[in-house]
Amino acid sequence: WIDAPTRVGDLLAKGVLGAENGEVIVSDSTTVNLFKLTSAILDGREGALLTDAGNFPTDRYVLEGLAAGRGRELRLFEPADTLHGPSPEDVAQAVAHADVALAVISHVAYSSGALADLKGIEAAAGSTPIVWDLSHSAGAVAADLSAAGARYAVGCTYKHLNAGPGAPAFLYVREDAQSALRSPIWGWFAQREQFAMERSYDPEPGIRRFLAGTPPILGLIAVQEGVKLTAEAGLPAIRAKSESLTELIVTYHDEHLAALGFELGSPRDPGRRGAHVSLRHPLAWPICRALIDRADVTPDFRGPDRVRLGVAPLYTTHVEVFDALERLRGLVELGEHELVDAAPSRVT
Repeated sequence: WIDAPTRVGDLLAKGVLGAENGEVIVSDSTTVNLFKLTSAILDGREGALLTDAGNFPTDRYVLEGLAAGRGRELRLFEPADTLHGPSPEDVAQAVAHADVALAVISHVAYSSGALADLKGIEAAAGSTPIVWDLSHSAGAVAADLSAAGARYAVGCTYKHLNAGPGAPAFLYVREDAQSALRSPIWGWFAQREQFAMERSYDPEPGIRRFLAGTPPILGLIAVQEGVKLTAEAGLPAIRAKSESLTELIVTYHDEHLAALGFELGSPRDPGRRGAHVSLRHPLAWPICRALIDRADVTPDFRGPDRVRLGVAPLYTTHVEVFDALERLRGLVELGEHELVDAAPSRVT
């Protein structure tokens, strides 16, 4: 069990992420991994921290905290096309000044589902390190990290990799970039010759240097099985199904939901979106509550006005998506969303 973080990391690297053995570990949470990785990069680079204004909140929060703690500037840029998110041109312009230390970009936008051009953005960034957040793409969209020239990434395993809430996340560092980085959290699982305990800290030379404490073995087993199933199904087949499922939502929106005040909040081109679709509506929050309370459908609410429908392509069927959309249409036509308790709740 002691080697589970790297053993499962290798499965994830080869079966899902398009990376090599020895480049991925599974440990900690996405937030902790993002902190460890960005902090290590910043140790060797001066300048500002960069991300887009619509990036996932934890990414922005981690960067905000690092900027405050290190006396750096955090720059938030607005993409030219806010629906489709950061483009290579946006990133090239944002890093044009030599004082950018690193940027954090999501492969798939958490709110709109927009799919970023990973390879194009890597090329546009030049020597500026990009840390990719793959949380909404891993297991649903091919990242092909090695082919894209990506050096750094983090992501979760409880969405499309189906490992369940609280499952450990992953961290990727390309092999040639590992030795120059040192995690800010020095723990005994990152120590070279771990059980030679009388020595001072001397980190492992490879990806293990980003480990910290004892790994959560039950969570790692769940990740392992989710990755195996995903690899067995194959990302090309999974991606084809996700495009078909989300296209069903878009078509149904155009034919039935637009007349009820909905607006598509995701890219129309299936090649430009991940495996979820956002539908915008002024009463999105009570509609979400009504779907949960009255229709046995579980969406997400993403402020200020989005009903987010995630379709895990590994097991979600077209019939299930169609039935959910029929229930959504029916409850809005009947005004059932006006009858629910719309008080704010902790989870949306």
